Amino acid sequence: MRNNSLKLWAGVVVSLVCMGFLFKQMDPAKLMIAFREMDWRYLPFAIAGNFISYFFRGVRWLVLLLPLKKIPLRPVYAATIIGYMANNILPARLGELARAYVLAQRQNLQTTAVFATLVIDRLWDGFTVLVILVITLFTIKLPPAMASVQQSLKTGGYLMLTIYLVAIAVLILMKRFTGPTRTVITRCLAPFPSRFAETIVRLIDSFLVGLKIGTPLALLITIGTSAIIWLFALLPVDLVLRAFGINLPLAGAMLILVFLVFAVMVPASPGFIGTYHAACVYGLKAFDVPLEKAMSIALVMHGINFFPVIIAGFYYLAKDRISFASLRGPVSEG
Repeated sequence: MRNNSLKLWAGVVVSLVCMGFLFKQMDPAKLMIAFREMDWRYLPFAIAGNFISYFFRGVRWLVLLLPLKKIPLRPVYAATIIGYMANNILPARLGELARAYVLAQRQNLQTTAVFATLVIDRLWDGFTVLVILVITLFTIKLPPAMASVQQSLKTGGYLMLTIYLVAIAVLILMKRFTGPTRTVITRCLAPFPSRFAETIVRLIDSFLVGLKIGTPLALLITIGTSAIIWLFALLPVDLVLRAFGINLPLAGAMLILVFLVFAVMVPASPGFIGTYHAACVYGLKAFDVPLEKAMSIALVMHGINFFPVIIAGFYYLAKDRISFASLRGPVSEG
């Protein structure tokens, strides 16, 4: 609990520093002018694009869940929305655990097994973002002044690739050599109290159940839905830019999206306040967008990703009679 509190306050400090640094450089009058010049008609379509992306996230997750249980799409989609709502409100990305917990409780499944499918889900996201990053780096040339940024993106891409390859290797080894994996974990836990060790081993066993490999058809559907998910995640970026009169090539919108993906990996307050805005502002700086206009874009882009899903998440909580308090903290299964 203390560790989570420290992470929360550290994230809040990071967010405050980022927002303070950004606003310190701005002229409030120019910021308001940028808002007044925005074409609000683009925003409903941008919000719709986000929810279409969430819908296909539900479809992909449903496919990944098939080895555990055949589940209707509606509860999977509801759990997805609740998870993203929780990610915007709770610290330390607890929305991922909330998402697994809500569906596991409703479908009588083990939370750790469901969470394992989300690990695979996130790995697919990572590889799709890597593809977007590669396409962006090959199709866009940043100004000489941004050469260091382009190099940082390449470095970040290599780092992401390494992390995901290691994660996949570990998961494959854990699944292929379940017995030896269990033995190693049991030996490592030997110094701890037996009740604690037994609980951890039971959770690991449950997690491994969720790492089942699907059929070739399921793999194709997963690849297809991953592409659709990120296509509709890209659409709101492009639409918000157009709302402010900025018509970038598709690779430009892809670059902003990559910046935002990297931003949400940085520890920050719930909702990724500050880091999200800084990433958007400095991404737009590569295209000579004025600071105040870039910040207004960042605020709108964050707003349409933040508030609608929170409203939708609370709607599903109320509809399914789920307590928000039940989403807090780790879930232990006995």
